[in-house]
Parts: sequence; structure tokens; C-alpha cells
Amino acid sequence: MLKAIFTWWNGATIGAGFHIKRRGVLVGQDDYGNRYYEARDARDSYDGRRRRWVIYKGYPDASKVPAEWHGWLHYTFDEPPTVAPLPRRSWEKDHQPNLTGTIHAWRPKGSITRGGERARATGDYEAWRPE
Repeated sequence: MLKAIFTWWNGATIGAGFHIKRRGVLVGQDDYGNRYYEARDARDSYDGRRRRWVIYKGYPDASKVPAEWHGWLHYTFDEPPTVAPLPRRSWEKDHQPNLTGTIHAWRPKGSITRGGERARATGDYEAWRPE
């Protein structure tokens, strides 16, 4: 409870959570634990459509929303993935959130975080020197 009061970065704040629970209906949950809601009616709508929300599990980051839920949130699909799942293609990879800034981020050879050592340039490369 105290975590919800004093930390806005761990999911919804108390006010947002209260509003969504009062005005919305739980539609589903994705594999990452994010919960998706839709308004009961279009009373507080901007464009006549029922509002849709996501409450993130943990740190709120839009890249944590899988494609099928992203499409539903932005009214690309009328039915949520729990009712009408998107067909899975053989070439599709599993969704991965943006890992930049985490310990799982990609670090190429020569990166400071990998020791900063890289192979010396060879071939037609010539370092620029001011004259």
C-alpha cells in the first residue's frame, strides 16, 4: 500500500488505480503481467469511443506492451487478444521489451561496458589528424 502511495514508477498511482477500477472493466492480462482495462461506457471519452488503459507490472514502459495488445489499445482491433487472438506467423519472434539501459542491453565489441577494447582498424582506414 505504501509503495503505491509513494512511488509512481511501480505501476499506477492510487488516483489512477482508483479511477480505472471504478470506471473500467478488466479485459485481460498479457504474459508480462500488464493488465488491460476498458471503460464501462463512453461518458469520459474524447471521441465517442470507450477509453482503454494499461496498468504496467513494475516500471511503466510502453515497449513492454506486446503488439496484439498495442493494437487493441489504439483501436486497431475491436476485440481484445483474449477474445480474438492474432494469428502467429512462423517467422515472428517473441516480443521483447526495450532493454536499453538494463544489464541485458546489447553491448558491441569496443563498448566501454565491455572493457573498451576493440580490434585495431585495418585496410583503407586512416585516422584524421588536424594540420
